[in-house]
Amino acid sequence: MPALRSTPARAVLTGVLAALVLAGPGLVPSAGAGPRTADVYVSPSGRDAADGTAGRPVRTLTRARDLARDKAAHYGSGGYSGDITVHLASGTYRTTGPLVLDARDSGPAGHLIVWQGAGADSTLISGGRKVEGWRPVAGRPGLWSAPAPQGLGDTRQLYVDGVRAQRARGEVPVGLTMTATGYTASADTLARWRRPSDAEFVHTSGEALWNVERNGLGQWTEPRCRIASATGTAITMAQPCWDNSTKRVEFPDRPGRTVSMVGPGRLTNGGRASYVENAYELLDQPGEWYLDRSAHTVYYLPRTGEDLSRADVEAAAAEKLVDGRGTKAAPLHDIAFQGLQFGYATWLTPSGPEGFSEIQAGYTLTGPKGWATQGLCGFVDGGTCPFASWTKMPGNVSFAYGQRIGISDSVFAHLGAAGLDLGAGTKDSTVRGSVFTDISGNGLEIGGVDGQPAASGVEVTNNHVYALPREYHGGVGILDGYTQHTTIAHNQLDHLGYSAISLGWGGWPDKIGSPATPNPSHDNAVRDNLVFDYMQLLDDGGGVYTQGLTGTSMADGEKVTGNVIHDQWGLGKSVYTDNGCTYETVQGNVLYGAAYANVASRHTDYRDALGNNDPTLIAGNWWEEGAPDSSNRGLVTSGNHLMAGLSDVPPEVVAQAGIEPAYRGVLARTAGAVSVPEAPARVGTSTAGSDGLYVTFNPSFVDGGSPVTGYTAHALRPDGTEAARASVDAADFKRLAVVRVGGLGAGEGPFRVVVTARNAYGESAPSLASAPLSPRAASVVAGAPTGAKVRVGARAVTVVWTPPSGAGDAEVIGYRITVSDGRVVLVGGRDVLVTRPSGKGMFRVVGSLEPSTSYTFTVAAVTAAGTGAAVSVTATTSAPAA
Repeated sequence: MPALRSTPARAVLTGVLAALVLAGPGLVPSAGAGPRTADVYVSPSGRDAADGTAGRPVRTLTRARDLARDKAAHYGSGGYSGDITVHLASGTYRTTGPLVLDARDSGPAGHLIVWQGAGADSTLISGGRKVEGWRPVAGRPGLWSAPAPQGLGDTRQLYVDGVRAQRARGEVPVGLTMTATGYTASADTLARWRRPSDAEFVHTSGEALWNVERNGLGQWTEPRCRIASATGTAITMAQPCWDNSTKRVEFPDRPGRTVSMVGPGRLTNGGRASYVENAYELLDQPGEWYLDRSAHTVYYLPRTGEDLSRADVEAAAAEKLVDGRGTKAAPLHDIAFQGLQFGYATWLTPSGPEGFSEIQAGYTLTGPKGWATQGLCGFVDGGTCPFASWTKMPGNVSFAYGQRIGISDSVFAHLGAAGLDLGAGTKDSTVRGSVFTDISGNGLEIGGVDGQPAASGVEVTNNHVYALPREYHGGVGILDGYTQHTTIAHNQLDHLGYSAISLGWGGWPDKIGSPATPNPSHDNAVRDNLVFDYMQLLDDGGGVYTQGLTGTSMADGEKVTGNVIHDQWGLGKSVYTDNGCTYETVQGNVLYGAAYANVASRHTDYRDALGNNDPTLIAGNWWEEGAPDSSNRGLVTSGNHLMAGLSDVPPEVVAQAGIEPAYRGVLARTAGAVSVPEAPARVGTSTAGSDGLYVTFNPSFVDGGSPVTGYTAHALRPDGTEAARASVDAADFKRLAVVRVGGLGAGEGPFRVVVTARNAYGESAPSLASAPLSPRAASVVAGAPTGAKVRVGARAVTVVWTPPSGAGDAEVIGYRITVSDGRVVLVGGRDVLVTRPSGKGMFRVVGSLEPSTSYTFTVAAVTAAGTGAAVSVTATTSAPAA
């Protein structure tokens, strides 16, 4: 199967990382010389009956583990010297279950056990099963089928030549009325499907805008529940997923406020599903697949150019690839993994009764009474403690109670859960120079929030995390729970569906005037990372998102420093200090291109009755927000620099962020074959005059290994034929967030719109369709924006305003800022569209101004009907710095 490809720079990294794989105090890797080699050799063509020497390699990882374990146990008496290295030759190592490691697999005193691959581009640990024997399906032109591989009972992922295929999906074909156990459908369509109990309803959230629905359990979530049965028009949903998603307990004296204090108590919008997934009847687009478990048959609609007689088709089968099972009494320690790729693993819990009842960042409610008790601690009778200890998404590679675990020069790709989990009790461990991509959920997880010992001394540096999450879109790039002395530095995180880096937990009780949940976190640092193109699908997150107590004082609280964070799509903040975030320092970062705020929010500190804010320092950043210096009852803003562009930032500050020069080879790697992009998402329309529609959508954050160059919006008549189309360059869409489709016939419609993305390798499958809408003339322009003010610098200002409350017959698509020096600044972007219905503020920087000079700024909203009423504000720029 295709493994990761890279440039020759990877070879340089291997030697560097071999020496730096561990950062544990006092540990110096041995040169490995000695009278007797302790090495073990493994090859896909080896035999487990062999002795594991270079000339007689073994075949399986478990046999190699046993040999290395024996040598570690007899290290002193066996005459061995140096580290024990398990050499994995090039090739694919298929496993039906995980490589289970425990304390016996630890390095002997002063030495390591190193699992050394021949390179992440050529040594693959795979949980996949080949799907072979493809034949055309009679009566279904273009559709192919093959027998499911032996032993494959279920999977959620299929890959064709290293490219993830899409589980068959489409619009829910019936109207649904929510009931206590599921839905009543408007027709018996679902009951007549081949296997209705395979189908899964997906509730995508994000902010509501135009005619795009907000479903789910909060703007940051995408819960999923499977159908248990469909009889006639009665649809029964799988339990406990349904109850956990529709019955979350609320405070009796606070209607609408869940005891979890995170999101609504039940699926919003009447429980409407954004789409349905995993049914034979939904196979209608190239790249879609379906596994009929009862018939033991895989179905697939090939993409253009795919030849199933020659393609490598892999079904992800194993749920774990490596399972490090240390314990508090007997930790796993002094072990390293280098030059490996981990791939083709799945996670089947969401397909079962538990489903995926999301809370946030891949945490879910589980168990038959999860909705009533899980993680609710002293807030309800029988509530489990600690507060907010919900169920964390597992890692396909995981370690618990691991000490001095080193992972370097490796790749985590084509995975169905989280990529890597360094769980409870992890100490003094490193993840360095590795790639995380094409992962269904979180990229990398550190520690937990369930009351187990905190992870400590973990360093995550010089990794590339991108193009994820692929399936559970509320997942994040790096998830850090309750940890101590964690360093997340010099990583690049880009093209992400939600937040990039998420830290802390359990800060929500301040929503009811109670202090944040106590936790063991302290001395954590997020520094010198490069984050961009994040929150590409969901909302209410950030480039760096933190909530809860981060330490015991400003001295040992969390430090977010030196990061460059830019080009956020969804509504949120560059650095988001959410509920209960206490003792946070945000200093020396470069923050721009955010929708709503660069740094937020202010929260009351309820640990006493003094009325102070959670202690926070926001100092010395380069930003567009432009808030003035202040000391607001513990929230200190000081010495920040207003930037009109990157030229205002010292070049050395920008150059310091991101992957360091010795490791930049990771940026050249792409997992699997290049392909067309993933389809855009959440398509919405608004009127654009009597013959046209404005279209917005969430861009493709999975570009197929080649940058997206543009998009095409296709307006479809009620009979499904195309009435008109319009294309836009990717850069223009990023700037405007809208495309106009004109030339729609008078009296036709209503029209639905699908959007395709294109790159150098072709055009994506079409998106799911928008809600239907007929063009109409917009008769009333928007009212004037409100709350206009100016935050001044010497040569630039930030103009701030609140969108108008109404926009007549059309939605706001832009703003015009007129400057008294004669300039007109046109404002577009996703925040233009979403801040009006959400009631959030807008801001833009106007540069090239003269110091100590008075200017007037006039702001007006633009709709399809034209430019509306304006609001003006006058301010004087400050004197230049001495």
